[in-house]
Amino acid sequence: MPNRQPPVPSAKLPQPRSGFRERYDELEVYRSALVARLRSLGETGQQHPGYKRALKLLNDTFRKARLAQRLAILQAAAWLIDVLEKLTSIT
Repeated sequence: MPNRQPPVPSAKLPQPRSGFRERYDELEVYRSALVARLRSLGETGQQHPGYKRALKLLNDTFRKARLAQRLAILQAAAWLIDVLEKLTSIT
């Protein structure tokens, strides 16, 4: 048959999703790593207004969000921490 597609190799089949507890634990590990990065900014980083916003993202906003939204919140917090790290390294 000319339009028939070849069979998909078994290596390219989608992997089954991990369970709720595994995803929850992975996000908690990522969150704790981000909190540690934020705390390591020191006194100059803590004086910046973005520090409080990143802390709010990592604690209040993260806890109120559903599991599916938490990764996006952590990515936003990671971006903000990156900006704060760059700002504190300049001054």
